[in-house]
Amino acid sequence: MSKKSVHYGVVHTACEIGAVARAHRKAQGVTINTVSGLGNINPRFLSEFERGKETAELGKVLKALQTLGLEVIIRPRGSGQADPGTVGDPADD
Repeated sequence: MSKKSVHYGVVHTACEIGAVARAHRKAQGVTINTVSGLGNINPRFLSEFERGKETAELGKVLKALQTLGLEVIIRPRGSGQADPGTVGDPADD
């Protein structure tokens, strides 16, 4: 069975972020129930999130992404690489 490649990158909609998460999960050969158990996340929520539910709770989305080994990077639109450590850097306090 061949695994589809996952297209990571910029997302603009709940559907796009859910689709990337689903493709990543499937490429890893992991079921929704496995992710649910590992992250203590309701499988129904995971299914709805992967289908692009607009009202998915942000904290749960972030937990699901973390459980899948994915991360969110926020940067100004159109800029180059994100510069981790510039937001919330303790040295700025």
